[in-house]
Amino acid sequence: MQQVDVAALEQALAAGAALIDVREADEYAQARVPGAVLVPLSEFTARLGDIPSADTLYVICAKGGRSAQAVDYLGRTGVNAVNVAGGTEAWMASGRAVDSGS
Repeated sequence: MQQVDVAALEQALAAGAALIDVREADEYAQARVPGAVLVPLSEFTARLGDIPSADTLYVICAKGGRSAQAVDYLGRTGVNAVNVAGGTEAWMASGRAVDSGS
């Protein structure tokens, strides 16, 4: 499984990368990486149409476990997906900006 840290994610986002957040809506509303598209893991297969089309798709959750599951699933369907190690918690702990609200 491909994996990057939050510094690499920040660089990828600056270059226009697509990012999905697989946490639940209440977690997403509290704090999220700017630009992340919410596709909760609990609704993942039903919402595959909401996943942005991209050469490389970055996937984030709170710490990295749920996003790893999503990356594994996407990889089996032919999507080049990358897990964000440490997740949103690592992003916030690094002092990077977050968005909040619904």
